[in-house]
Amino acid sequence: MAEKLNYDVLKKSGYTGYIKESAPVKVLQFGEGNFLRAFVDYWFDMSNEKADWNGKVALVQPIAQGLTDLINEQQGLYTLYLRGSENGEKVNRKRVISVVDACYNPYKDWDAVKKIAVSPDLEYIASNTTEAGIVYDGSCKQGDVPPASFPAKLTVLLYERFKAGQKGLVILSCELIDNNGKELEKCCLHHADDWGLGEDFKKYLTSDCLFCSTLVDRIVPGRIRDPKEVEELTKENGYEDSLLDVGEVFGVWYIEGPKALEDKLPFKKAGLNVHVVPEVAPYKKRKVRILNGAHTGFVLGAYLAGKNIVRECMQDETIHGYMNKLLFDEVIPILPLDKKDCENFAAAVTDRFNNPYVDHQLMSISLNSTSKWKARDLPSLLEYNEKFGKLPVALCMGFAAYIAFYSTNIQRREADGLVCKRPAGNEYKVQDDAWALDFYYENKDASDAALVEKVLSNTKMWDQDLTKIPGLQEKVTKDLSLIRTQGAEAAYAAVLADPEK
Repeated sequence: MAEKLNYDVLKKSGYTGYIKESAPVKVLQFGEGNFLRAFVDYWFDMSNEKADWNGKVALVQPIAQGLTDLINEQQGLYTLYLRGSENGEKVNRKRVISVVDACYNPYKDWDAVKKIAVSPDLEYIASNTTEAGIVYDGSCKQGDVPPASFPAKLTVLLYERFKAGQKGLVILSCELIDNNGKELEKCCLHHADDWGLGEDFKKYLTSDCLFCSTLVDRIVPGRIRDPKEVEELTKENGYEDSLLDVGEVFGVWYIEGPKALEDKLPFKKAGLNVHVVPEVAPYKKRKVRILNGAHTGFVLGAYLAGKNIVRECMQDETIHGYMNKLLFDEVIPILPLDKKDCENFAAAVTDRFNNPYVDHQLMSISLNSTSKWKARDLPSLLEYNEKFGKLPVALCMGFAAYIAFYSTNIQRREADGLVCKRPAGNEYKVQDDAWALDFYYENKDASDAALVEKVLSNTKMWDQDLTKIPGLQEKVTKDLSLIRTQGAEAAYAAVLADPEK
C-alpha cells in the first residue's frame, strides 16, 4: 500500500520536478480549496522556480469545516495536473506543488493566524471565500475568536499588523463578484467604523494597504472521481495523495493596480500569464463576451443539431466555423481592447472547448439561457448594430437558435422545467426562471412570426422592446424559420455562406 505524500515519501518516489522545502511565509491565503490550489498557489509555486521568489503560502480555512488536517498531514504538498489542449495537441502536465507552508483552522487556532499576520515577511493576502464571502456582517465583533465573516477576520488581522507597526499588505481578492477588491475594502472600513478603530487605522487600510480587484480565469474540475484512475495514478506516482487537484492548461490572472505593483509581484519576472492592469473591467467584458458569449451563442443550436458535448462542436466544421465567425467578425470588432489580444484570447477558446479531458455537456450550459443571452450576447448584437449600422448575422442566428431551443416540439410544462423534443430525437428539459418557461409554454401554439414578435417585445426578458431595432424582428423570424425547416446545422452553414460577410 502506497504511503501518504510528504517530503520524505516524495524523495523516495523518485520525483525529479522542482521542489522548495523551506522559505519565509509571504502570503496568507483565505481558502484552501481546489481552485486556489490550482490557480494562486500554482502561480506562486512557479515563481519560486522561475523567479527565485523564495516564498511560502500559509493557508487559512475560511469556514469551520475544511482541509486543514489533510494539508498538514501532507506537509502542504499536493499533485496538480493541468490538462487540456494547446495548439490542437493533447496536454497532461504533472507538478507537485510545494509552495504551501501549512494550513490553519482559525476556529481552533486564531492566535496562530494573528501571529502570521504581524510577521515582517508577510507581503500578500489572497482570498477566494466564494461569492458570499465578501459581505458585511454587522453581528461580527472585534473580540470574536474568530469573527464569523472573512472581511471581519481580515479587519482584525490588519489592525493587529497596524498596531505592530508593520508595513501594509497587498490584498488579492479572487471572489467572483464585480470589483471584488474594492468591495472587500468597503467591508473592512465599515468594521473599522463599527469597532471604533480610529482614523489612523482607516488611513492605513486605504493608503498603506492595496486592495486589488482581480479577474481569474481557469476551469478547475478539481479532484478525480474515478477510483480506477486514482488507483492508477497512485501506483504511477509512488504515493497516495488525498489532495490531488486538476485544472485546465489555460490560465490567466488580471490584477488591478498601479504599474509599480507589476515589479513588486514575482509573476512578470517568472514569465507567467499574470498581468497588472489599470482596470480589470475591460478584461471581464472580454471574457464574458468571448468565452461565455461563445458558449451561449452556439450551444443551443448545436444541441438541436444533435450534439451533446462542447468538444463535439469544436470537431464539427460548420459549428466551429459559425462560432469563429460570431467571435472574430462580430464580437471582437466592438470590444474596447487591443484587437490582437482579443483574437489570441478567442483562438485559445477553441483549445479550451476542445479539452479532451472534460466532457462539458451542452445541456448544462443551457441552464438559464434567457438571462445568459441578455448578459453575454445581446450587448454585442446591439453594439455591433450601433457601430456598423447593420445587423450581425451570426448573433442574429444565435438569437433565433435560443428561441428555437425553448420552443421546439414543446411536450409539457413540469415543475422543474419545460419539456421539448429534438427533431427526430430525444426529449430534453429547458430549465430557467419559472416566468420565462411559462411564457414559452403559453405561446407554444404561436406561429414563428408571432413568437418572435412576443419574445423581442418582452421587456421583462430584455429590459427593452427589441422590435424597435430596424430589421431585427424580420431577420430573427427568417432565421428561426430556417432552423425549423432545414435544421440548426444547415442554418449555421447558411451564416458562413452569407454574402454580407
